[in-house]
Amino acid sequence: MLSQAQSSELVRRLTPDARITVLTGAGISAASGVPTFRGADGLWKNFKPETLATPQAFARDPKLVWEWYDWRRQMIATCEPNAGHHVLASWSRRFPNFRLITQNVDGLHESASAKATARQASPGVIRLHGSIWEVMCWRRCAASPPRWRDDTVPYPQIPPRCPHCGDLIRPGVVWFGEALDPEIVDRAEAAADCDVFITIGTSAIVYPAAGFIDVARRRGAYTVEINPESTPAVVNLALRGGAETILPAIDAQLL
Repeated sequence: MLSQAQSSELVRRLTPDARITVLTGAGISAASGVPTFRGADGLWKNFKPETLATPQAFARDPKLVWEWYDWRRQMIATCEPNAGHHVLASWSRRFPNFRLITQNVDGLHESASAKATARQASPGVIRLHGSIWEVMCWRRCAASPPRWRDDTVPYPQIPPRCPHCGDLIRPGVVWFGEALDPEIVDRAEAAADCDVFITIGTSAIVYPAAGFIDVARRRGAYTVEINPESTPAVVNLALRGGAETILPAIDAQLL
């Protein structure tokens, strides 16, 4: 259990006018049943995700890559946001200057926000790595948008085809070896200019996300890490445990 002594300074700083930014990684979704990317359950048919989530792997064997993503989509479709997601969704409404950055592609933050606001998706989530629920034309044909939402589960044909040109489509996520969208990175860096920066369920080793907490600290933010295990992150306060238990405990202490 989280004691008030552990979190009192953080709670004191979570005021209505505070600029609050939260960065989440795979750990926040673990309690919802979504396997962590680098965990012991990261293997799929003897393949590591790092060998499948690349443009080269898709060009070489799009069927294999899509079989993996189709499996992931089916699995995530059965998952529900946990208490950690719901607390952050409530904070996005409670605190006017709240920003949420996520490395996750599962869409559970948006789902939690939508369920809390009459199914209206939250536009405030800064998704560094895209969404597994979006796709894009592999050929980037002129007739298709840059990316679009596709909730098909499971796909009747693998690999699926672009409805605009008939070529292949690919998941709308950022793969290894691909650059993040500069506009998204700029939004995240701007969000790091805050009063309180909380990193949740991240390894603190994947850049540029891992660097945002350093940016926030240099700009004077009070920095917090919520994670079951220690990481290289340098913070003012480290709370050891799952977000699904720690965030509700913090939320209960807010006036």
